[in-house]
Amino acid sequence: MKQITTVVARQYRLQEWALQIQECKRRPSGMTVREWCKNNGITLANYYYRLTEVRKACLESIPAEIPEQSVVPVPHEIVHDEVPNISDPSEIVLSVNNISINVTEKTSPKLLKMVLEVAADVK
Repeated sequence: MKQITTVVARQYRLQEWALQIQECKRRPSGMTVREWCKNNGITLANYYYRLTEVRKACLESIPAEIPEQSVVPVPHEIVHDEVPNISDPSEIVLSVNNISINVTEKTSPKLLKMVLEVAADVK
């Protein structure tokens, strides 16, 4: 029970200190931290101690392992030997994972996006 009380008391103090630090950050321009501390009955050393403790608590709250974000590469290559003769100059041929995709100006962007996403997963 004593440990829980200690943890709760520390969290409360950290919240109070964080509010004080925010108030100090909003002090009038031209007012130094030293002057703000004097006006609020806090020693300069105590203010910086509290700032350090709040920062430590913030860092401790970050998960140890941040989930890795990954970019899924979409391999693409156009093999010149396999490109058919194109009669329409507004048509392109994409080759992704050994799949050829003919794209014209009439191809829906939504459809193209869906097809490319599926083609990227083909092994």
